[in-house]
Amino acid sequence: MLWPDFNALGDLPIGVYRATMAEVIARFGRGTTQRVAITALLERVYELARRTGHVQRFIIFGSYVTEEPNPRDVDIFLVMRGGFQPRDAPPEAQSLFQHDTAQSAFGASIFWVNAETSFADTEDLIIGWQTRRDLQRRGIVEVVEHDSE
Repeated sequence: MLWPDFNALGDLPIGVYRATMAEVIARFGRGTTQRVAITALLERVYELARRTGHVQRFIIFGSYVTEEPNPRDVDIFLVMRGGFQPRDAPPEAQSLFQHDTAQSAFGASIFWVNAETSFADTEDLIIGWQTRRDLQRRGIVEVVEHDSE
């Protein structure tokens, strides 16, 4: 994946960038000790989420996908499919779906929605995660299984 340069705010330009986890790690998982530690947590969350067999989309947003040298945590939005309920996940993955538990156990702020039962449109939610607290828009990253080429 050819990543764009960060904008003046240190963010990716507006958009959803699709990349494999290996590409995400190569771009954002190096540098400071904090980045390396957060990346290890991200990899663990990704593996646990995949074990559910219900991940439709795995979106990373927030300071992890910026030029911030020391992101505090990693922000993740999971879109789950197939009528998924957390109680159906493998026991080791169930804590991903409890926001406070995931934050303390994995250093990840995880939000999730069931695509089949959500009242909100998934695309609208993804646009929302592109909006910073100061209402500026930024790029976010969707992890895909394989290169799209």
